[in-house]
Amino acid sequence: MYPTENAFANPGAASVSIARQAIVDKNQAVVGYELFNRSVQKGEHTASSDAQMLFNLLSMAESETLVGKALLFVNCTLDSLAAGHVDLIAPEHYVLQIPAVPLSQIDQIQLRLPTLRALHARGFRLAFDYSVLTQPYEEWLPLAAYIKFDTVVLKSATITSFIRLAQAKTQAHLVAEKVSTQTQYLQLKELGVGLFQGDWFARATLVEGQSMRPGQATILQLINLVRKQASTAEIEEVLKRDPTLSFNLLRFINSAGFGLRTEVSSFKHAVMLLGLQRLFKWAALLLTTSTLSGAAPAIGTTAVVRGRLMELLAAEALPADDCDHAFVVGIFSLLDSMLGMPLETALANLTLPDSVTQALLHRSGPLAHYLTLTLACESGDDEAFAQSAQALQLTEKQINWAHLQALAWAETLGET
Repeated sequence: MYPTENAFANPGAASVSIARQAIVDKNQAVVGYELFNRSVQKGEHTASSDAQMLFNLLSMAESETLVGKALLFVNCTLDSLAAGHVDLIAPEHYVLQIPAVPLSQIDQIQLRLPTLRALHARGFRLAFDYSVLTQPYEEWLPLAAYIKFDTVVLKSATITSFIRLAQAKTQAHLVAEKVSTQTQYLQLKELGVGLFQGDWFARATLVEGQSMRPGQATILQLINLVRKQASTAEIEEVLKRDPTLSFNLLRFINSAGFGLRTEVSSFKHAVMLLGLQRLFKWAALLLTTSTLSGAAPAIGTTAVVRGRLMELLAAEALPADDCDHAFVVGIFSLLDSMLGMPLETALANLTLPDSVTQALLHRSGPLAHYLTLTLACESGDDEAFAQSAQALQLTEKQINWAHLQALAWAETLGET
């Protein structure tokens, strides 16, 4: 018998801290947010932290609260642009903020140009600082959708000169950063700056939450299957065996950042829609942001058993799609314990069929009795077991056999 969810801590969840600061127009209406990764130390902005930031943005349970429908300005390193992480996000939602190269590496300007042109061709809007207006960056300038001016670094007269130069050479939107007074705002507005960012409008605010990390061994297994171009069925099998992996995939593919316009409610659908190339990149990103871990924690094993048992029980009477949904109900029934938040909050950030959410949140709908029966198998609640079995017209022999199969299937987790 497996322990109940109250017996578990929160082993698979990692703390996530992302700050956002509003970017406003002349009328002080919000047009976007610049995002900052507060999960790493200041000054440690690297390709690795970029990967972590992107993963957190796409998978943390509070991401919709964080970004809403606004345009997102994301800081990048030149190395992270070449790493392919941005292939996972929808260009229409993001502005990539590109840093200037160090003075000692001026040759990098030409070397990075093909990558920037490729991103621009894909539809990404690129933002640069005032350096893009200088002669060495002449070939970068046509790619600029936004040019940002730091009011702390640049003196008033210098900003004025750069603004005039930008207005003469480009159609890019001009953004004044770190605006701290109304006087600054009015002066810059008079010069023709159209977008503003700084404490005078809004201080950066923190959004903290939880994201889950599956074990690295499972992620490596998924990556190996993708590299071998395994069948969808084989890949789906791995996803079914790790609730944190499957949650991350559904959360990502249904996120605003992915830019999908249709509901994805099964692992098979997610794999087919994502495709092997993007699935590989997603798994690689997940691997770079995961922490070392050993065997699957008890909570994950329990979730897997629930999912498999519900799937087997549903197969006695329901069509294949409903059996898939039954598996999702079982495997996500412990998300509250995994994420350290109410189940309703976790599910609000997933696009799931009504039958799944009704069963999980209200114990109603066609899958509710299957969940109740599964929980009764764990807890030894004879009364609930009998009532659910009768409602589903299942015999004790059928249920016990399915339970043994589910337990045996979960045991193979350590063998793969």
